[in-house]
Amino acid sequence: MKITLMCIGKIKEKFYREAVCEFEKRLSRYCRLEIIEVLDEKTPDHAGSLMEKQIKEKEASRLLKYLNQDAYVIALAIEGKQLNSVELSEKLENLGTSGVSHIIFLIGGSLGLSDGILSDADFALSFSKMTFPHQLMRVILLEQIYRAYRIMNGEPYHK
Repeated sequence: MKITLMCIGKIKEKFYREAVCEFEKRLSRYCRLEIIEVLDEKTPDHAGSLMEKQIKEKEASRLLKYLNQDAYVIALAIEGKQLNSVELSEKLENLGTSGVSHIIFLIGGSLGLSDGILSDADFALSFSKMTFPHQLMRVILLEQIYRAYRIMNGEPYHK
């Protein structure tokens, strides 16, 4: 299985980069992992809803260049469906057994993902109703993918 994380923005903080590297290493025994970062747009203070929509559309156009039509796309969104770790593991396993060989996870920037990207995704996944920095969300997502593979393989992982 190939897992791609497509992310708006780069990780600047060293501790986030180190955590990402750790999970990349751990996941290497379970899947082929690819992380694609696209440039984020700067959002001016007091930007109105129209400007925010335009910013999300610009970021979406950058993501679209990399989207593979054969991949199953999971967009991270507050409005998405919440799954527990076992349910996420089952979802990934079911996708694999049904013939999906490539899953793309989309992580938006500070404003989230555009409506178009969200509506085109195969599945919208929510980790919480709370908002997280997109850099931290990348670490959380990688940890949950790693946990999902441990669960799939009947391997211990702390609860």
